[in-house]
Amino acid sequence: MSAPAWGIVAVFETPAEILRAAEAVRDAGYRRFDVHTPFPVHHMDRAMGLRDTRLPWVILGMAVLGCATAVGLQGWAMGKGYPFILSGKPLFSLPAFVPIIFELTVLFAAFGAVFGMLAFNRLPALYHPLFKNRPFSRVARDGFFIVIESSDEKFKAEDVRKLFESLGAKEIEDVHD
Repeated sequence: MSAPAWGIVAVFETPAEILRAAEAVRDAGYRRFDVHTPFPVHHMDRAMGLRDTRLPWVILGMAVLGCATAVGLQGWAMGKGYPFILSGKPLFSLPAFVPIIFELTVLFAAFGAVFGMLAFNRLPALYHPLFKNRPFSRVARDGFFIVIESSDEKFKAEDVRKLFESLGAKEIEDVHD
């Protein structure tokens, strides 16, 4: 039996089964697998062995960059580019810069959140091999699926099938690209 082009998908019936199966797949040493359910299953991230997201650090970095950009731009404009004394105030007046600092900090943080989320989730994904899989059309209604990708270093089609069978999968199918 030759290895499938993209991976193997298994169908389970209940949230408890999919949670137990995700833990077993993680414990078996697979790293390139995903779980698809019609609704969030509590503790699935722990069962899959997912680490915390790095997105807050991206957002913080972009917020600091926005703050520095606002201070730098206003400092240059008022101090060097267009020095103009208003009512005897100093050229570099931090209290006057606060609204723009706040706005650029929030703007850059929002861009960091949106584009960081897109990058970490590898979006936009206009096509995925699972879209052509017949049982996978149930995922939005009542399907609980685990997919192990053939790009996983531990992937062997026979071993994956045996693992899914031992976990009580209702259907097991190859996913071709």
